[in-house]
Amino acid sequence: MRRLITAGGAAVAVAGCVAGLLYLGPDTSRPQATAAPAGAHSAGISPVDAARKATEAYPDDPAAWAGLARAQVEQARTTLDAGRLDAAENALRRSLALDATDNYGAVAGRGLLANARHEFAKGREYGLRATRMAPDRPDGYAVLADAEIQLGNYPQARAAVQRMLDIAPATAAYSRAAYDLETGGRPEDAAIALQRAVDSAVTQDERGFAEARLGDLAWSRGKVDQAESHYRRALAAVPDHPYGQAGIARVAAARGQTGRALGLYTRLVERTPLPQFLLETLELRRATGDPRQGSERAALSAQVRMVHADGGPVDPHLILYAADHGDPKVAVELGRREWKHARSVIVADALGWALHRAGQDTEALAYARRAAATGWKNALFRYHRGAIEQALAMPEGSRHLSEADALNPHLSLNRPDGDG
Repeated sequence: MRRLITAGGAAVAVAGCVAGLLYLGPDTSRPQATAAPAGAHSAGISPVDAARKATEAYPDDPAAWAGLARAQVEQARTTLDAGRLDAAENALRRSLALDATDNYGAVAGRGLLANARHEFAKGREYGLRATRMAPDRPDGYAVLADAEIQLGNYPQARAAVQRMLDIAPATAAYSRAAYDLETGGRPEDAAIALQRAVDSAVTQDERGFAEARLGDLAWSRGKVDQAESHYRRALAAVPDHPYGQAGIARVAAARGQTGRALGLYTRLVERTPLPQFLLETLELRRATGDPRQGSERAALSAQVRMVHADGGPVDPHLILYAADHGDPKVAVELGRREWKHARSVIVADALGWALHRAGQDTEALAYARRAAATGWKNALFRYHRGAIEQALAMPEGSRHLSEADALNPHLSLNRPDGDG
């Protein structure tokens, strides 16, 4: 059973943890690297099934069990199903029971698993250990790059990504390089890196990921037609790609096709009720005066209650939801808790906005400035910073609000009214 949160509001697990890593890049392994029985891939079976067959054929091979864990983590990332992470942990335990001293695959696998669970300090530890064990293998650098980005250590992340590019210039490395370039304020170069990720893709999942990211990049720059082309290519590669589907809904809304957009969003959140998709749906309904906001609000409120109670990782979209549509004090509490574990610019922006909505503008500005520190040309970040500065009667507030609209004129489609 998939451990997601239903649109009806039933609280279960933390798929958002997995979703956060989808933004960075896919796994470093290639299909031919799985120690599967001959003919398995040509027969069209999934990487997880192929890896499982390898453990059945070689039950005492620690590499086979580590390969199964890697495939299960990657499946969790592509399906947004966090329940698969428990199976990956079991496979890693089996691998380490067979070899606890010189097991590179299991060390890198534990880093992948830690990152997927938002345990980024632990992910960094395993990434460093893996790179020391095998300085010329890319797996450990991917783990390390993902962890360093989430911890806000951008120069260290860039070094790890560069090492990946040197060792294995493929989709996994190009995708992470694109993220580094985009957050560093170089969207044109990020687009080049993502196109290389598309060109070097081996699997349809890799191609779908890179095309959806190209769509997001174009959307963030207000290029609606270009964004649509990439989203459609993502869906051609992976027909139910959730980020491709969300992108097409976003494009429809930008073109004034509100009914179509809401229909697309409704079908998406019924199947994949991640906080981002639910929040976009809710805010589009609000922006267009649609009174049917109950199901999305109920689902998001249930997720906020769950993470508030269980002390687990917090999706930044839930912080934004609580700030704008719930209790800003709860949003601040969740933001501060996540900041203890993840200090990326995305968390900084969400926490800053929560503080603003709670009336703590001086502290909010510090986080808004931290979100801007890498130079990312992010329209939402600029909007949040401008609104905070205006609340503090700072003259640069109007400039930052204007810059937000210039970066993406369609930002207001997914932004609540009533502030700034």
